[in-house]
Amino acid sequence: MKPALPGLAAAAALLVGSGAIAQVRPATPALTCAAAADLVARSGAIVLTTGPHTYDFIVRDGGFCPLATTPKATFETTLDNPKCFVGYVCRDRFGEGSNRD
Repeated sequence: MKPALPGLAAAAALLVGSGAIAQVRPATPALTCAAAADLVARSGAIVLTTGPHTYDFIVRDGGFCPLATTPKATFETTLDNPKCFVGYVCRDRFGEGSNRD
């Protein structure tokens, strides 16, 4: 009987190589205001967890927004500031299909 380890190792390599492992999003409530703003500035565009069940795509500037959208300043709760300016969110230019201001 042959050992099953080579087959398991191959399956594990496929999972790791495919990006199937969950990635953790940085959470603004766990960061200082400066750290959250710096993360957005360095990344250009990033998805951040903004609350227990919420997240948002936050960008450094309008150059990271898709066409037909415009950047709108976003203020998130951080460890040291309940209304920290972290960057911008991309919103429909005409407000269509959006219930968040």
